[in-house]
Amino acid sequence: MSSGRPVVPIGIEAIEAARHRIAGMVVRTPLIKLEIDGDAPEVYLKLENLQPINSFKLRGALNAVAMLPPERRSQGVWTVSAGNAGQGLAYAARLEGVACTVVTLRTAPATKLQRMRALGARLIEVSHEAWWEAMERRTFPGVDGTFVHPFDSDDFIAGNATIGLEIVEDLPNVETVIAPVGGGGLLTGVAYGVRSRKAHVHIFGAEPATAAPLALSFAAGKPSAFTQWQPSFVDGAGGKSTFPQMWERLRPIVDGSIAVSLDETKRALRLLAERTRVIAEGAGALAVAAALGGKIVDAPIVAVVSGGNIELSTFCKLISETNAG
Repeated sequence: MSSGRPVVPIGIEAIEAARHRIAGMVVRTPLIKLEIDGDAPEVYLKLENLQPINSFKLRGALNAVAMLPPERRSQGVWTVSAGNAGQGLAYAARLEGVACTVVTLRTAPATKLQRMRALGARLIEVSHEAWWEAMERRTFPGVDGTFVHPFDSDDFIAGNATIGLEIVEDLPNVETVIAPVGGGGLLTGVAYGVRSRKAHVHIFGAEPATAAPLALSFAAGKPSAFTQWQPSFVDGAGGKSTFPQMWERLRPIVDGSIAVSLDETKRALRLLAERTRVIAEGAGALAVAAALGGKIVDAPIVAVVSGGNIELSTFCKLISETNAG
């Protein structure tokens, strides 16, 4: 469902303003080289798992809340989230001293639920169907306040775009950037940020093969539903469909999306832990798996490690089920 607003490209002025606005509240995360053996491409990791909420979502949430008119902000804020956007919004709301409500999945990882509550959010746990409907309709029965969309928002995307600026500043010879895709707000923001400084960098999304509507949409040339959707440990990425409004945002600035198998994602989780001592959640490992999957030829490649909010017992189980390479 579209928001009804026209899609307008986000320019460098808005991105730089967002960077100034959120400075001091977010970490300028490191960009480190992934040291791997053999003929693997040159891959760098943008470690957004090191943000205070262990997710990139803090950037967009802080900017979106700061941009609300005072009267709307004072009404309290709410969002729909599997966990990371909810943490970002709760963090931003706490700084502003306003209430925050999150409509979340009752199947969300316990660590994400606990951390949203710890940040002061009121949680409403629902089925995936009800959660997805709330995302599309931007309303939920009994929830008041100002809705902050977790990805289809110019202000949220402008905050995310600050990642792209940092990537180009820290690796001027970057050729390809890969970011995981849930709703598309991270990928869109990174693309705007990178291409505002270096127009010809290749930009790709990464999705779990069990939930890859953007890859399907690029193949079809139109926003498409993914009818074979299956839930998995990659709870922060993938989906049942590509939102038409996000397709209009993504199509002009993104080169495609790579569907990654769950086994490849597990191997990337283990590789990150063994070679860099980085703990990533499933979505956070997608871009690394895509970078090493043999489909990208233009290097250096930057893989955005979007988050690290995963239960340690789940993480240990997943990496024990595979070998890194």
